[in-house]
Amino acid sequence: MVMRNTPLPRMSRRGRVTIGVLVGVFLLFTLLSWGVDAWTDWLWFEEVDYTGVFTGVLVTRLLLFLSVGLAMALVVGGNLYLAYRLRPLLRPHSAEQATLERYRMALTPRLGAWIGIVSVLIGFFAGLSAQGRWQDWLLFQNSTPFGVRDPEFNVDVGFYVFDYPMLRYFLGVGFTAIVLSVLGALAVHYVFGGVRLQGIGDRMTTAARAHLTSLVAVFVLLKAVAYILDRRALLLAYNEGTGLYGAGYTDVNALLPAKEILAYISIVVAIAIIIFSNAWMRNLVWPGVSLALLGISAVAIGGIYPLAVQTFEVKPSLRDKEAQYIDRSIKATRTAFGLDKAKMQGYGATNLTPPADLATEPNATNVRLVDPSLVAQAYTLRQQVRPFYDFGEKLDIDRYEVDGKVQDYVVGLREINDAELTTQQRNWLNRHTVFTHGYGLVAAPTNRICDGFPFFVSGFLGNQNQQQGCSSAGEQIEVKQPRVYFGEKTTEYAIVGAGDPDRNVEFDRPIGASEGQEQYYTYTGTGGVEIGAFHRRLLFAIKNAESNFLLSDAVNENSKLMYVRDPRSRVEKVAPFLTIDGDPYPAAIDGRIKWILDGYTTAATYPYAQRINLQSETTDELTNRGTFALAGDNVNYMRNSVKATVDAYDGTVELYEWDDTDPVLKSWNKAFDGLVTPKAQIPESLTEHFRYPADLFKVQRNLLAQFHVTSPEEYFSGQDFWQVPNVPDAPDTGVKQPPFYLNTKLPGQNETRFQLTSAVTPRGRENLAAIVSGSYVGGQPSLEVLELPDQTAVLGPGQVHQTMTNAAAVRQELTLLQSNQAQVQYGNLLSLPVGDGMLYVEPVYVRSNQANAVPLLQKVLMSYGDGRYVVLANDLSSGLKQLVDQSKQAAPPPPATGTPPPPAGQPTPTPTTTTPAPPPPLGDTSLAAAAARVDAAINEVKAAQASGDFARYGQALNNLQTAMADFQAAQRAAGGTPAPTGAPAPTPSG
Repeated sequence: MVMRNTPLPRMSRRGRVTIGVLVGVFLLFTLLSWGVDAWTDWLWFEEVDYTGVFTGVLVTRLLLFLSVGLAMALVVGGNLYLAYRLRPLLRPHSAEQATLERYRMALTPRLGAWIGIVSVLIGFFAGLSAQGRWQDWLLFQNSTPFGVRDPEFNVDVGFYVFDYPMLRYFLGVGFTAIVLSVLGALAVHYVFGGVRLQGIGDRMTTAARAHLTSLVAVFVLLKAVAYILDRRALLLAYNEGTGLYGAGYTDVNALLPAKEILAYISIVVAIAIIIFSNAWMRNLVWPGVSLALLGISAVAIGGIYPLAVQTFEVKPSLRDKEAQYIDRSIKATRTAFGLDKAKMQGYGATNLTPPADLATEPNATNVRLVDPSLVAQAYTLRQQVRPFYDFGEKLDIDRYEVDGKVQDYVVGLREINDAELTTQQRNWLNRHTVFTHGYGLVAAPTNRICDGFPFFVSGFLGNQNQQQGCSSAGEQIEVKQPRVYFGEKTTEYAIVGAGDPDRNVEFDRPIGASEGQEQYYTYTGTGGVEIGAFHRRLLFAIKNAESNFLLSDAVNENSKLMYVRDPRSRVEKVAPFLTIDGDPYPAAIDGRIKWILDGYTTAATYPYAQRINLQSETTDELTNRGTFALAGDNVNYMRNSVKATVDAYDGTVELYEWDDTDPVLKSWNKAFDGLVTPKAQIPESLTEHFRYPADLFKVQRNLLAQFHVTSPEEYFSGQDFWQVPNVPDAPDTGVKQPPFYLNTKLPGQNETRFQLTSAVTPRGRENLAAIVSGSYVGGQPSLEVLELPDQTAVLGPGQVHQTMTNAAAVRQELTLLQSNQAQVQYGNLLSLPVGDGMLYVEPVYVRSNQANAVPLLQKVLMSYGDGRYVVLANDLSSGLKQLVDQSKQAAPPPPATGTPPPPAGQPTPTPTTTTPAPPPPLGDTSLAAAAARVDAAINEVKAAQASGDFARYGQALNNLQTAMADFQAAQRAAGGTPAPTGAPAPTPSG
């Protein structure tokens, strides 16, 4: 039966017009949105004077889009057209060909258009993929040698970091183009009769066979190139036998030669396909056999043989076989993350008794007590003045020279939190034109407390905000321009500089106690994009979908628009190739407030280096509490190569070179024509405020936990590995203890430094293993490790916290503090090497259960040595003296054990342990008299707690501690007998 060749139905004219209109509207709005975004981005880059970044990135992405897209379209489209040109002019009659005839009739008149549409679509998506590789391309184009060669091929590491990623991408593009060409050409050959499934004679014409087999041969040749690149990729692969990255024994001795053999086989197979298909036998049997042999060879040579080597040769003697390659991984990891420059030093910590000069030791007397993650609310209470001011969840630590003395301070900016504006204040006019900025850098010394609050020395709004005795008489850290237009809390755009000549409209600060006593301001800086012209207002009205840009009188010819106001986002936009540290911090520099940010250059293809996930390695207790979590990128190379600043008033972004030896930064600087200011040009006033970056330190500390072991044999055993301890007061949460900034002098250091410190413990144990510190010496990073003996008796952070809180006298006081009306919060537990021993300091905050209550620093937990000496003091100096007094007495009993104090509201278990030796009893030491004094002291504690007088409360607790010590001394003098009838036991409940 002969089928009728009916043409495909044609679309009506109205349908074609409708589709055309819809497509046109879609393209219009798409292009309009893209154009508006590009234009506003250009204006923003023009404001910060980094238009070279905008044009450089845009041009690179366009060139990649066009070049890769065009190449893909030409390859695929050319093969489709070639398949059509190679069609047979005469086709045998068959039912199959009769069915295909209707498609040929529909395609042939507009075949060029159809091929063009398919090619453009494929090229478009290929271009979209390519433009996202602009960073790889710029590094490929501007690569800088590392000067370090890999241990296997003796090739510069720069090949792996800069060249390998782009070569692998180009290879993938080639595979994609050939596969699409084979599929497309096969379809065209089938439709036009070059390939047949039915009928008499050959199933494929000579022309079709030559075309398709040539494409397959090219694919096999690309596979040969892939095998060559795979040889280099082995230096980046994961070695399951050792748990490290890089080629191991099996890779080097089995896979490497296998990959080389397979590359040669692939070349031979490609030639065989061409010859057997076209020049000699002219059939597909032998080409098919060749491909099958290639597949069998890949399985046997590349799979079975390496597996046999791993199973029968490597596993029985894994340590000996892999020792050389473990050594390579250790060295590469230490170099890639800067661990090779870490200074390892032994610290015996043999002194378990507080030294006599502990109370005057500078490293002990200058310990930081104020925890920046707990005092933000205290700053808000004392320095907020208006409900919409906010200091964030965590403040920052910096150091300043005041009265000739360099000291560390807790600093924070008084910013406007848009979320705290009232309903009336949240209208468009107020949010964007009135509440535009914060005011003042508020600072307090880290070791000075006033009635539980920090002692404020700067950032005052007026005399009414200075608490008598709890703040300095004047500004000790002077800032000439205290207004904060760019900060971490600025989520809204702001329209500034639009004030009436006779009236300022921007809320500046309160100048009196009442609501009406307020000062207003008009912005006069250089920040912001000018939007006085109508077309600019129209542009941003479209961008923000807000008609007030055109209708509101608040926008006039003097207006400027500030957007992208968060310091971290500004630096990421200016330098998109950097990974920005999660903890920017403000500093007063030359009379202005500037945000300081640390920028990292990273790579993921450093041979033999350990690969880590940035997000998981930098997450700890403070992540997302005033800090930012890093993206979950996998990297195996990291450098703190850039220090960036953002001016809080005008938003100016500056990038300064910090690691002048980093090849990655040199390549980026070459790509963007000197984007980063040389290190020699960094102002000295700015350098004084640089600090060792927290996220880099966390990564280095975590890696040092393993890679401080440099012997392959010892590393393989894993017996000397360390771990980062969990938060001491909540160890079961699994949250890591963060590192702490201290202004101190550690053993082996010549001077006091502002440094980041962290304690580490042996893996699987809780005692102290080492103290890791990071600081700057002469403008260069210094990573130092104080390593304790393996079997040390010195306690780790978790053990120390448990020991201190479980001491009988301490526990009873903590239980009294943690009543139904208040709760105890522990600050940062600091581990300090002092006097050839270890001093531990942990501030104790008390927070009332009332709404919006503020944690107040009331006590200081302190311990020395192995935990036998524990005190809970009112302040640092008295605590140090008490530790010294304990050491002067008889040998103290073993440390108390037990459970931590119970939650508020639950009964207190009776102490079953003894306390360290108490001070000499006062007055009558008879048991009854001592019990009576305990009763009186407990009653005074309750009365002081009810009155809300923290000073009286603290004194009452001290009296209770003395009375309880007297009672215990009297009890021992009486032979340890229980209290006689009528003498109440000294329990917190009375």
